[in-house]
Amino acid sequence: MAVAEAIKVWVVEQGLRGGDRLPGEAEMMERFGRSKGTIREAMRILEAQGLIKTRTGPGGGSFVHEVSRMRAQALLGNYFYFKELGLHDIYQMRRLLEPELAASLAGQLSEAQLSELEALMERTRLPAGSAEEEREQHVASLLVHQRLAEFADNALLGFVIGFMAQMLSDMTVYRKLYDPPNVELWSKGRAYQLQLLEALRAGEAERARQIMSDHMATAEALMEAQEAEMVKRFISA
Repeated sequence: MAVAEAIKVWVVEQGLRGGDRLPGEAEMMERFGRSKGTIREAMRILEAQGLIKTRTGPGGGSFVHEVSRMRAQALLGNYFYFKELGLHDIYQMRRLLEPELAASLAGQLSEAQLSELEALMERTRLPAGSAEEEREQHVASLLVHQRLAEFADNALLGFVIGFMAQMLSDMTVYRKLYDPPNVELWSKGRAYQLQLLEALRAGEAERARQIMSDHMATAEALMEAQEAEMVKRFISA
C-alpha cells in the first residue's frame, strides 16, 4: 500500500494527467527501489482504485486514469450502504449546501445551460397519473439538482451535492417513496424549480438562495410525510 501511495504522489508531482503513460515495470522498480512483485501489487491496487488503466497489445502499458464522477459516487455510496442514512440526514446537508450553490450560480450560467435545466423541468410539466410516472418524475426532478451540481465552479461542493441527489434518487426508488403519487409534492417542487430558473437567469443571487432554501425545507417535510404514509400502509398490510 505504501508503494501505491508513493506512486500516486509521484504522478501528482510530475503533473501527469488522464491518459498519460506511466514508466515501464523495470523503470518503476528502479525509481521506487522495490521488487517486481511489489510494483505489480501496487499497480493492481491503483487499478482497483480506478487511478490507472492497463492496456495490452501494441501501444499497451499502464496509463493514468481519471476517476469519473459516477464511479467516485458509486464507491462512496458503497461506504454509506450500511450506515442506515435517512431522509433527514440527506436533507440536513442539502439545506446547508444547495442554497449556497444556487446563489453562486446566479448570473453565471450560459443560455445553453439554462435551456438544459428548462428542458429537464419540462419533463415534470404535468402531474403523474400513476406510480410509475411519479417515480420517473422524482428522478427527473433530482436530475435538475445533479446538473446544477455539475455546473458548480467549486468541484468539491458540486460533487457532494450531486452525490446527495443521487442517494436521494436511489432511496426514493428502493423505498418506493413515489407511491402513491403526491400532487402537492409535484406542484410545490415544480413551482420552486421554475422560480429558481428565473432567479438564476436574472442573476439574483439572494433570491436564488432563498428559493432553494424554501424548496429544501418544503421537500423534506413532504418527503418525510410520504415516507410515514408508506410505513403506515406497510404496518396495516
